[in-house]
Amino acid sequence: MTWVGKALARKEDHRLLRGRGRFTADVRRTGLLHAAFARSPVAAARIGAVRAPDTRAVHAVFDAESLGCADVLATLHRPEFVSTPMPVLARDRVRYAGEPFAIVLAEDAYTAEDGAELIAVAQEPLEALASMCAALAGEPIHEGLTANTFLDVFPFEDPDIDRVFADAYTVELEFRSARVAALPMEGRACLAEWDERDEQLVVTVSTQVPHQVRTAIAESLWLPERQVRVLAPDVGGGFGLKCVVGREEIAVAAAAYRTGRAIAWSEDRVENLTASFHGHEQRHLVRAAFDEQGRLLALDADIRCDVGAYSVFPFTSGVEPLMAATELPGAYRVPRYRARARGIATNKPPTAPYRGVSRPQIVAVMEGLMTEAGRVLGIDPVEVRRRNLITEFPYTGVNGITYDPGSYTESLDRCAELLAGEERGPLRGIGFACFNERTGYGTEAFAARKMEFTPGYEIANARMDPSGTVTVITGTSAHGQGHETTLAQVTADRLGLHPDQVRVRQGDTEATPYGWGTFGSRSAMIGGSAVRSAADRLADRIRRIAAHLLEVTEEEIELSDGKALGRDNSITLADLARLSHFQAHRLPKGVEFGLEVQAGFDVSGSGTFSNATHGVVVELDPETGAVRIPRYVVVEDCGTVLNPSIVDGQVRGGVAQGIGAALYERLHYEESGQPEVASLMDYLAPTAQEIPDIEIHHLETPCLFNETGAKGMGEGGTIGAPAAVLNAVNDALSHTGVRISEIPIRAETIQRALEGACTIRT
Repeated sequence: MTWVGKALARKEDHRLLRGRGRFTADVRRTGLLHAAFARSPVAAARIGAVRAPDTRAVHAVFDAESLGCADVLATLHRPEFVSTPMPVLARDRVRYAGEPFAIVLAEDAYTAEDGAELIAVAQEPLEALASMCAALAGEPIHEGLTANTFLDVFPFEDPDIDRVFADAYTVELEFRSARVAALPMEGRACLAEWDERDEQLVVTVSTQVPHQVRTAIAESLWLPERQVRVLAPDVGGGFGLKCVVGREEIAVAAAAYRTGRAIAWSEDRVENLTASFHGHEQRHLVRAAFDEQGRLLALDADIRCDVGAYSVFPFTSGVEPLMAATELPGAYRVPRYRARARGIATNKPPTAPYRGVSRPQIVAVMEGLMTEAGRVLGIDPVEVRRRNLITEFPYTGVNGITYDPGSYTESLDRCAELLAGEERGPLRGIGFACFNERTGYGTEAFAARKMEFTPGYEIANARMDPSGTVTVITGTSAHGQGHETTLAQVTADRLGLHPDQVRVRQGDTEATPYGWGTFGSRSAMIGGSAVRSAADRLADRIRRIAAHLLEVTEEEIELSDGKALGRDNSITLADLARLSHFQAHRLPKGVEFGLEVQAGFDVSGSGTFSNATHGVVVELDPETGAVRIPRYVVVEDCGTVLNPSIVDGQVRGGVAQGIGAALYERLHYEESGQPEVASLMDYLAPTAQEIPDIEIHHLETPCLFNETGAKGMGEGGTIGAPAAVLNAVNDALSHTGVRISEIPIRAETIQRALEGACTIRT
């Protein structure tokens, strides 16, 4: 039986739905101390000495000097990038409200928090720069910054592009997206302890990238990496927030190292909203040139990303501007292209690679341009898209990226067909979003960013124990994606086993091969390919042993239903495994001892591209300006579908997150840098009440250069939803002459548009 492609129930759910999962906060230790952080109440200030509270209830207080950690430094090796250190605890200066400057240890979390509130520190307020405009004109918040810009690049230039615009139909768009929070169900959390026997700092942490956490802690404490072990147990969501290393995680580890005590910290929701990593605050000024047939001739973009006060480890503050500028053309043919991209420092928390990483913004921009071109030229907007989509593969774009085969036109046509019967008119609109998603960035693709730490490859181990069951060990690290199920399906197919006979292990730097973790829709495409390669190597060894025992050639051995089948006889894999371990003298000469193998996988070139079209119907309430979504359709192509139910779950979760960004979610700051949002009463996250039923239709264009045929799909729902919703709302408002070009779309904006007012800028 073939297991890949079957909608098996997730193995993980058996424990998670019964409350038997083990998350970081579930870990208990004797003599455990709890940590809390004293955080800056202001966005910009010089600070003096930290004065600990005069209370015996507090076990210890560390500031930057007494904790004694090296600064965190994230670097791009390019002249346009300015590298600035991030201290583990602020010293001399704080750069955003909520920045930690001391860590307090106590016997329980409540006492630690009380102690943190009693800490005193001298502060000399400085001017806060809480917007990109203020930052570009203000004093530098770090030494060495020009116009408070971490990165200012012109990756694509074309001296003749203005001539093209002079002779074409020009469409211009200014798009803005709000700052958002990743908002995982489980916030950041860690527990650190010193293991005297192994002389090792053991850190249990809710993370997407265990090995990168190990590196950051080891470097900050000047330890060899063998003296740091990182464990990622069950992780309750990440969405990019946990694919960078938090300074709190390093501080807790350092405190455990200094005191010899086990120390735990769990982020509360206020910290998550005000002091954690954010994402997606961008402004795009874009113009596009079209001919009279609606064909795109040129694209010119000025991209500004508010990346907050620091560069994050390991991805740096360059990830959003570089992604946006490089991949703006997306699924469309763009003959001429010019772009400038900036990562701008402000007195706000730093941003991390939030789910989608700039692609929700660039897709909203491109889809807005296509829709507006259709209006200007009198061509149906679906037809404008069709005329500009990439149709011949492989296709190398003006951005230097080579696109592998996809179903761009097919997904658009199918989605349009499914929505063909829907009515549109005042207060009811239909919107589309066509896009591709580069997934499985390999080492070569990441190297183009010139990062100090260049992710890409993955390594997997596969071993069969004496009972014939298999353990797969991988450097990817799940936080809700269902790896324990899908990777077991891939392995089971190659070895002729049932997936229940395969166990997947991950999230332990001591036990797993070196890996880059889970982000960027890479785990199935790259991690899954490494797993399949390892399973194939194990299958080859099993066939060699079985051929010797059954006296046939290796080519005649078939692995099926838990057996190695020869011409006329067979041996169970359990018996073969037992013999291989306990009676090695019966093995063929030259075969390696044991049934354990390792394999790696990397992708050369640009990687692979999933693609999709989202189509959405919206209805506007003229009294409240509220947006209702009666129908949402996704036609997606992620190559070979390993498990349809898991793919559908990822799509639905992504669409929900994208709808949240489109209609509800917004972290707003006062001019002083004070956050106006500090709880879920202020930060509007969509619930099941706001999310419609989502129809999902699959196309399959297998990846041609990996082991499984799968392409990534973890971010696509989030990427396409804002553009589709925005276009649908503008369609419903078309009779007003108002075009909204920012997210979230606010109810008062719709109300005033319906009243005949001009577009409101926030």
